[in-house]
Amino acid sequence: MKVCMIGTGYVGLVSGTCFAEIGHDVICVDNDKNKIDVLRKGGIPIYEPGLEELVGKNVKAGRLSFTTDTRAGVDKSLFVFIAVGTPPKDNGEPDLSSIEQVATEIGAAMRDYKVIVEKSTVPVQTGTWVRTVVERFSRHSKDFDVASNPEFLREGSAIDDFLHPDRVVLGVESKKAEQQLLELYKPIDAPKIVTDIASAELIKHASNSFLSNKISFINALSIICEKSGADIQKVAEGMGLDKRIGRAFLNAGAGFGGFCFPKDLKAFIGIAAKLGYDFRLLKEVENINEEQMLRVVKKTGDLLWNLRDKKIGILGLAFKPNTDDMRFAPSITIIEALRKEGAIVKAYDPVATERAKLVMPDIEYCSSPYDVAKDVDAIVLVTEWDEFRQLDFHKIRDAMRQPVFVDGRNVFERDKMAELGFIYAGIGR
Repeated sequence: MKVCMIGTGYVGLVSGTCFAEIGHDVICVDNDKNKIDVLRKGGIPIYEPGLEELVGKNVKAGRLSFTTDTRAGVDKSLFVFIAVGTPPKDNGEPDLSSIEQVATEIGAAMRDYKVIVEKSTVPVQTGTWVRTVVERFSRHSKDFDVASNPEFLREGSAIDDFLHPDRVVLGVESKKAEQQLLELYKPIDAPKIVTDIASAELIKHASNSFLSNKISFINALSIICEKSGADIQKVAEGMGLDKRIGRAFLNAGAGFGGFCFPKDLKAFIGIAAKLGYDFRLLKEVENINEEQMLRVVKKTGDLLWNLRDKKIGILGLAFKPNTDDMRFAPSITIIEALRKEGAIVKAYDPVATERAKLVMPDIEYCSSPYDVAKDVDAIVLVTEWDEFRQLDFHKIRDAMRQPVFVDGRNVFERDKMAELGFIYAGIGR
């Protein structure tokens, strides 16, 4: 089947490539000429494990191509996916101007029946506006359907999430669109949930907000554990064995980040407010998450007496392992707070350094964890990259000025770190 994917960010590039991988002919469109040039030359503008190889494979097979020409992509395709960014405005609401622009271009380009699919995360009722805009700018054809197909891709495991999802959600307004989309996704072995468009749009925001709630709950519980002498990991294990709760997303830590959870949480609060409901629960989820990042800073300060003129080493900058994404990364909040207290910050990340420099140009970036450790008063682990589990901690300890280690992801055991000579602090332990 013929697919046009408009937008080649994390969602669009992964989705377009995976559609090609399951046998469809895909044209990926982006108005960023430099990005398209990189893709045409075999490069990848983002870091995602396995993506470069999969793009190369499908380009070579003739199933995947790249262009800046929206009209050409629309003209050759039955399905037109909208996968452009919806960044938050200053008030937290998503900026839908790119969605509107793409809908305008699709309307102007259409000459025959199309299934226009929202892949971007958008507020409920956006589909109605997409239809309105396409109709207003359509000059040659009024025959189309709008659909919603929210993505549930996790950076670092996005390819597997697309090819082996928990479910595929299809929000449609006609039987014709339903049949076409079911045929498109036929190679994917997963439950297909067919709903109205509004329900599909809500499912994405509701899912991310619920998971954010789960993370903030376990982080709040970690504070109770610290004050009572309990161990949050044992508490989480005991809770997670209850099938009604489950163990996933019950890892206490330095707070969640990334482009999805913080953005979608704030957007859903705004959506609810527009519909006349004050979603106070989600507001508190936001507060707990912000406080959790700052608690890491306080732990560090408590172990050092004060932070002024102390050298602090940061291990991990990306918001999670296996990505270079710095959007809403907890490391940013933690580093800003450390510097506000007068600390001097050194940092290392396996892949996110270049992106981090764009956000935080005024800290020292190191080429290895051992460089980070040299002469620092404390190390704070913020992102749990696997390579940090394999470090030579005797070498790390010997390089430090003071052996203080704050484990923001509970990667290590207190007793073992104490045996190695560290003053160790985890989360909720």
